[in-house]
Amino acid sequence: MTAAPARTAVLDAARWRARRRAHERRVDAWLAPHLARRGTGERHPVEDFLFTYYSHRPAQLRRWHPGAGVVLRDADPAEFGRDYRADSAGLTLDTAAVRHRRGDSVEWIRTLLARTASRPGQFGCFGMHEWAMVYRQTQAEVRHDAWPLRLSPEQTARVVEGNRIRCSHFDAYRFFTAPARPLNLLTPSRETQHENEQPGCLHANMDLYRWAYKLSPLVPSELVADAFALAREIRTLDMRASPYDLTALGHPPVRVETPEGRAEYAAAQRGFAERAAPLRARLLAAAGDG
Repeated sequence: MTAAPARTAVLDAARWRARRRAHERRVDAWLAPHLARRGTGERHPVEDFLFTYYSHRPAQLRRWHPGAGVVLRDADPAEFGRDYRADSAGLTLDTAAVRHRRGDSVEWIRTLLARTASRPGQFGCFGMHEWAMVYRQTQAEVRHDAWPLRLSPEQTARVVEGNRIRCSHFDAYRFFTAPARPLNLLTPSRETQHENEQPGCLHANMDLYRWAYKLSPLVPSELVADAFALAREIRTLDMRASPYDLTALGHPPVRVETPEGRAEYAAAQRGFAERAAPLRARLLAAAGDG
């Protein structure tokens, strides 16, 4: 795979510094509450998820990169790192060096994005993956044990058993309880990820954040932040539709155990898929879609 050459944009110092400040302000609004909670040991099952589940550290999210094909006037190479080269025009990312070092992972991400985008979205899972993660567990055994379940363990089990579980996302499926796994229509694995992921999946769309930061600094930091913002909203729906009662956190439940709740969930899922599509296209272009 050979990436199409990126067009070059030249930013004077005032413009790129303004972009950097705007990115930092945007990210700081997300980071400040998380860092405050981390300092006190408080846990938030919605707001902290993107910082604990994903490997991108807060300082990395805050750091600004212009992306490929951008020349920065009057920029200090020491501020941007080893992947940047300075010449008479200014400072620019050495995309060839980044691609050479990351070759296999960039191609893996490109293939996943392309294959996911090529499939029709599926919207019939109704968030049962979160229910399968607590199936046949007691309150003391569940992952977010500080927060009560909306239904009793037996009622929760009946919801799982009464719905066809069709989770296609390996990183959700791997957290299923042992008795829930045989109830899934698929057996997703890391090896079959390219064959299974589809653009209606909440977790596949949340993971656009993962692929954005893994492609950094080939992608501008604003795109990483856009993916983070979408993932943050998706996580909110994910947990509102879960068996946990998070009303005290200001998150009323989407009651997917009812027909009305399932319809609400599917509509929101379609909306997120529509919003994720252009982000996936931008990441695919950055990874090289040729």
